[in-house]
Amino acid sequence: MAGKVKITQTGSPIGRPAEQRATLKALGLDKMNRSNVVEDTPSIRGMLRKVQHLIAIEPAK
Repeated sequence: MAGKVKITQTGSPIGRPAEQRATLKALGLDKMNRSNVVEDTPSIRGMLRKVQHLIAIEPAK
């Protein structure tokens, strides 16, 4: 699992549990349609799975 992934926030954290809002912030996402490139590690994959309904994931170039 080496490499990086690009994540884009597609859903709003309004009305979501505080845990999901905190996960988005930890991933570096704070507003709709913002993107961030992160390392592809098992811990990041777990965070992505937690908020998969609020983000889009694609391989980074």
